Amino acid sequence: MSPQDTALRPIVDAAANGTPVVAVRDLVVSYGANRALTGVDLEIAPGLVHGLIGMNGSGKSTLFKALMGLVKPTSGSVALFGADPRDARRHGRVAYAPQDEDVDDAFPVSVREVVAMGRYGRLGPLRRLRPEDREAVEAALERCELTDLADRQIGALSGGQRKRAFVARGLAQGAELLLLDEPFAGVDKRSEATITALLRSLAAEGRTILVSTHDLVAVPALCDELALINRRIVAQGTPDETLRPEPLGEAFGGFVPVEALRREVAA
Repeated sequence: MSPQDTALRPIVDAAANGTPVVAVRDLVVSYGANRALTGVDLEIAPGLVHGLIGMNGSGKSTLFKALMGLVKPTSGSVALFGADPRDARRHGRVAYAPQDEDVDDAFPVSVREVVAMGRYGRLGPLRRLRPEDREAVEAALERCELTDLADRQIGALSGGQRKRAFVARGLAQGAELLLLDEPFAGVDKRSEATITALLRSLAAEGRTILVSTHDLVAVPALCDELALINRRIVAQGTPDETLRPEPLGEAFGGFVPVEALRREVAA
């Protein structure tokens, strides 16, 4: 199997035994006296773009960190591919792009070097890229339409281009599950459309995408399923099932004018 096949191959084995890609059961996460998540239940099948929808402070980022094994649950369980999240991280099966990547805009690191970081888990202590690693990086850059920007400093990119660079890093890694925290924050409509098309194509290949956002307008075109969160999962289902006044009101703390939202989406 070629390096490009390894990094960008369609993922066809995730559902072979019926195990969900993500399985969260009665999850509670607390920061001292502050309970960030309470009794979260969430299950995600492979090959979907799944939206995690909630207002700021609803627990979206905390849930992502729990999925990555970066925070310790107070109680409950989290499994990725039927195993501990740290195991999925160790084997490169999951990639995470937080809302605010810690990138110094003045630091002289190129887009290609950022994408190459996705290969580091496969390398020795010297982190010397082998030919197959370089091929995987170039394939990921091409897939995310970043080849022409590969030598540009990462800090010089627009918000949308930078988001795509971190998706490319996950692809170079060979991740089957991509966790994207607010990928549309600070991007223009053209970049949003480009990212949406990219994520839809990755899901069509069998990858699983979990996107957090509070932008209700973007999700019908992007997501196969949605979960509304307000420290717990308020509702989960298709966009038509979840974008309704009652669950949205519970998630956002008040009535949301769904018909106006749908008119805006259709416009």
